Formats: sequence, structure tokens, C-alpha cells
Amino acid sequence: MAESTGGDASPAFREARREHKSLTAAVEKKALVWMAERLPPAVNADHLTALGLLAFLAGGICYWLCRRDPAWLHAVNACLVLNWLGDSLDGTVARVRHQLRPRYGFYVDHMVDALAALFLLLGLAYSTLITPAVAIALLVAYFFLTINMGYATHALGVFKISFGAVGGTEMRILLALVNLAVLRFSHVTLAGERVLLFDVVGLAATVAVAVTALRSTLQVAKRLYDLERI
Repeated sequence: MAESTGGDASPAFREARREHKSLTAAVEKKALVWMAERLPPAVNADHLTALGLLAFLAGGICYWLCRRDPAWLHAVNACLVLNWLGDSLDGTVARVRHQLRPRYGFYVDHMVDALAALFLLLGLAYSTLITPAVAIALLVAYFFLTINMGYATHALGVFKISFGAVGGTEMRILLALVNLAVLRFSHVTLAGERVLLFDVVGLAATVAVAVTALRSTLQVAKRLYDLERI
């Protein structure tokens, strides 16, 4: 992380250690390196970052178009694949080509992820597939988690990409499966009430993300307290 040294215009920097232990991490890493080594030289990390952002912008639009035809969920799933490709491959390309820009990459990647989530979930909120308040609640919980990740990385020097067996790739896979399920039955019956399937999944996801963020916050705070106990 950047460490201020008075008025030095080029402060010392130590890149955070990456921690990625998700279910698909090992296989995903090998696949990304394989693709990065074969990617045309004209395609660089910034192009891939832009692809990831534009894919979720398109995904949000496709969710909105589901108001007219739920078949647009297939297009949303295609956007999830493109987002994974751009968001996951940009850093790998930089490492394979020895063109690392750790400060720039860390900052831009986090801001792009925040914008991408905003585009996708706002589109979902206006899709009629979910109650808008549920989509917004999930967005707020996700932002809480990403804020915690950014501050924890700065404070501890460890960039935690996944929580337990779940990382970004697993979340995309789960969302794609929910999209396919909604194509078959958009509503379920709970306690005699007919409710939107996306509402059930969205509320469960909101609770899971919020609890994960809160738990991580408490763990980081305790670790910092122990490290700096007077």
C-alpha cells in the first residue's frame, strides 16, 4: 500500500498480498494464464477492464428489457460471461506481460466493480422480476462488503478476493443459475403466499452478503486492535 513520506511526490509502495481461496480459484487461475498467454498483443489490460464494465452495463439493460420478454435473461447470462472474462483476465494479462501497475490497477478495478454492480442491479430493479427495494438492499450490502475489503486491504496489506469458498466467479455462476430458474418459474409459494423467486434469492443474498461483511469487519477490527494494543 502507499505510505506517505512527507512531501515525497513518489511515495514508497508495497503491493498487498492477494488471498484467493474460492471453490474455482485453482482451475480459474490456470485457465486465465492460458488465455492471457494467447491473447493478441493489441489487447491490453485496460481493454479487458472496459469490457468487464460494459458487459454489466449491457447486462443491466438486458434485465430492464426483461419487462417485455424474460428471454432477455439469456443475454444477461452472456453478459455475465463477458464480465468474468474482462474482470478476471485484466490483472492476469498484466502479470503475464510484466506490465503491473498495482496502485492504478487496484483503484480502477475496485471503482469499475462498484459501477458494474450499480448498472447490473439497477437494471434488475427495473426488470419487474424482483421488488426494487430488494435489489437496492442487495446493492447496499454489496457496497458495504466492498468498502470493507478496500479498507481492510489498506490496513492489513492483504487483498482478500474471496470469502470462504465463494468469490466473484461463484457469484456469477449462482446468478446465472437463478436467471435460468426464473425463466421456468418466476414465482414460488412460501407459507401459502405466491412470491417472486428473485425476491427470495435476493433477500437471502442480501443477508448472506451483509453478514459476511459484518463478520469480516469485526475480524479485521479485532486483528488491528491486537496488533496495536497499547
